[in-house]
Amino acid sequence: MGGGGGVVMELPLGKTAEAATFDLEKNVCSHGLFMMAPNFWDPLSKTLQRPLLLDSHEESGNGSASSSVLVRISQPSDSPHSLRLRDQVRRMLRLSEAEEASVKEFQKMHGEAKERGFGRVFRSPTLFEDMVKCILLCNCQWSRTLGMARALCELQLELQHSSISAPVAKVGNSNTKSTAEIKYYVVNTPPGKESKWKVGAKRDSTILGSRLLNNKLQIEAEDVVRMDSVETSDCLRRSKALCPSISSNGEEFHKCCNSHPCSTGISKVDSIVVCGELSCDIRIGNFPSPRELASLGEKFLEKRCNLGYRAIRILKLAQSIVEGKIQLRELEEACSEPSLSNYSKLADQLNEIYGFGPFTCANVLMCMGFYHVIPTDSETVRHLKQVHAIDSTIRSVQGDVEAVYGKYAPFQFLAYWSEVWQFYEEWFGKLSEMPHSDYKNITAANMRPKSDKSKRIKISQKLPRK
Repeated sequence: MGGGGGVVMELPLGKTAEAATFDLEKNVCSHGLFMMAPNFWDPLSKTLQRPLLLDSHEESGNGSASSSVLVRISQPSDSPHSLRLRDQVRRMLRLSEAEEASVKEFQKMHGEAKERGFGRVFRSPTLFEDMVKCILLCNCQWSRTLGMARALCELQLELQHSSISAPVAKVGNSNTKSTAEIKYYVVNTPPGKESKWKVGAKRDSTILGSRLLNNKLQIEAEDVVRMDSVETSDCLRRSKALCPSISSNGEEFHKCCNSHPCSTGISKVDSIVVCGELSCDIRIGNFPSPRELASLGEKFLEKRCNLGYRAIRILKLAQSIVEGKIQLRELEEACSEPSLSNYSKLADQLNEIYGFGPFTCANVLMCMGFYHVIPTDSETVRHLKQVHAIDSTIRSVQGDVEAVYGKYAPFQFLAYWSEVWQFYEEWFGKLSEMPHSDYKNITAANMRPKSDKSKRIKISQKLPRK
């Protein structure tokens, strides 16, 4: 660590290859995963911030308690051929030769996607996090998915404090039952009303203001997130851009800024905003590792993070990884060069995991780099009806998407998702510039046509496959 508490790592992109197809903003803001905690995208500085694991073996369940470091990634305007990051960031941004080849091949088929810079789809730094988040996508509104992801990250931070006492499963010599002494910040809305927050509950849109250092694409590692002693007018400007619900006079904001005793030797960021409520000392944890979750009690996990039936699925997944029944590293290595034969083998392995149905498996395999199968659900049905005027149903949707996107094989998902993402931005504006407090509004209910005439985006004629 340097004097400012940060270290910078650089990853060359190559002179013409990856640099030609890579754009940090378009790469990160390409899938709803970028909106899920602990990811934080700052639309002002075009910077991605989140914690990452320090121990590369932690995801496989080896080692003791996990350690995390806060990182910040930005893109250089003066040196576009380099990134400053680490291996987990390479995975998030899909910076590999295989991914680069896939992007180029897909964009040859899909001229519009090339024009818009679409080709890479954001994912998590670890396969475990992708697996859990794919479970969180099942059978619920987007607002609840965001809330569950945030609750898991808050839980991870709480578990790092020795003062926290949480019910655990009977592991080893632990036979005592303890009661939770955790202050819950979790979405507890009933099914069907997930877009309405319980009064007094912390919202899922904690905003971490980040600073752009020397306009470089870089990863900046930090230990603690605190309020920086910066110009409060600048903080307020940044905060209002991220969360419009902040009052214009910024009275509470200035009160918070002026009263904070900034400590020396602590790595800092500009500000921390919780949907209009500003706090100097609220931190978000990393996404929990398999080992951190494996010893928790099912009921505690379900209640603490409002997971419902997903709690037992996540718990069994974490336990299977810790016990060595699921080898994540072997799964990752098997998809280093995606092929149909590898897909079949991996799909069979994933189908054996408790609670992994077709939708979850297809999403996980997409995250692993297989794009020929489209994960279909009610959102896919809505898209086909609204954009392609196809009267699709859950039973017919798989055949319907193949009829529309089959010509882009083996990149059917990329063609489909390029359309979906374009549709979202037609309705809500550029998603990379959306206030975090509005993420929860990206739902089918908010994309219903206001008149009898269906609002459809104009999908340009795709270039024929060469």
